[in-house]
Amino acid sequence: LPLVESGGGLVQSGGSLRLSCAASGYTLDYYAISWFRQAPGKEREGISCISSNGGATTYADSVKGRFTISRDNVDHTVYLDLNNLKPEDTAVYYCAARRPEKGAVIADCRGYYGMNYWGKGTLVTVSS
Repeated sequence: LPLVESGGGLVQSGGSLRLSCAASGYTLDYYAISWFRQAPGKEREGISCISSNGGATTYADSVKGRFTISRDNVDHTVYLDLNNLKPEDTAVYYCAARRPEKGAVIADCRGYYGMNYWGKGTLVTVSS
């Protein structure tokens, strides 16, 4: 599953961006999609997840109330809206996909682990 992130860029503190995650020629409908980020010199951090049917979302405390995850299963794209950005949000943002557990119909958001596919990331830089 060739995940590709887009939408990163340079924005001022307090600004907004919309990140997209898609896989050209493939559907994301069967996968739970998570967003991660990795800032320079820091470990990768799981920040948000949406289940395959869009019925459940999770957020890390660091982004709760500022970031919103959504999915469009017509366009086969998952979005991450970043609002009220802060300089500490500067990082490379990655999306990742996880299949449903064996026997399950829905891929849920049970944690930021066990991802089956990863994108290469998009850089978000927030200036103060």
